[in-house]
Amino acid sequence: MEFRPCIDLHDGKVKQIVGSTLGHEDKTIIENFISEKDSSYYAKMFAQDHLTGGHVIMLGSGNEESALLALQAYPNGLQVGGGITADNAKKYIDAGASHIIVTSYIFHGGQLDLERLNTLINAVGKQHIVIDLSCRKRDGKWFVVTDKWTKFSDFEVNEKTIPYIEQFCDELLIHAVDVEGKRSGMQEELVQDLAQWTSIPTTYAGGVRSLEDLKKFEELSNGKLHVTIGSALDIFGGNLKYRDVVAYCNNNKKL
Repeated sequence: MEFRPCIDLHDGKVKQIVGSTLGHEDKTIIENFISEKDSSYYAKMFAQDHLTGGHVIMLGSGNEESALLALQAYPNGLQVGGGITADNAKKYIDAGASHIIVTSYIFHGGQLDLERLNTLINAVGKQHIVIDLSCRKRDGKWFVVTDKWTKFSDFEVNEKTIPYIEQFCDELLIHAVDVEGKRSGMQEELVQDLAQWTSIPTTYAGGVRSLEDLKKFEELSNGKLHVTIGSALDIFGGNLKYRDVVAYCNNNKKL
């Protein structure tokens, strides 16, 4: 188990946002935290702590400059996502991203688009691709949601589709949409399922808010999954000490 840090960018600033409030004209975006420091500050911190596989997520337009600043501060140490396509993916790899992260680009019109996915693989190589299976539960099943988590796709996340999608990428990133950014606890059933279904490096994001949660996460996943924590961390305005998380995960690496 590794701690995979995050840098979420919105309007060019480092923020922590309740992701499910994005993309709705009738909803106010809930901002948990707005940093006075730029993205390079956090990138340098993660580099100093030898944390790899962290993700820089561009939430909407106007964030490219901030994303590139982070990548320059920690070359080959961060992944980048948000608006990535086959046309711009190589630019971010060339700028220092270890991987690009995609969801909506390859899941559009409610379906997995293999043509787009293969074009992306041709552009940067499978070894540089992370597929983000942001998912939400419907009728007792997990489905990928797209377009700032506003639309359900027909792609069910289960023991059959995970091995299939793993063929096309180097890692998986799983956002538990209904708990992400809310500091309300993780989706325990999803964590257990992912630990059984996945065979490549997989990072879970959503709801972990304390060292007790982190310990429970490790137990539920048998140390197989990596974990991202955002809003709960003190560096993003929360109560959970970043240093404690780094120390705990450094002492409990199994993958």
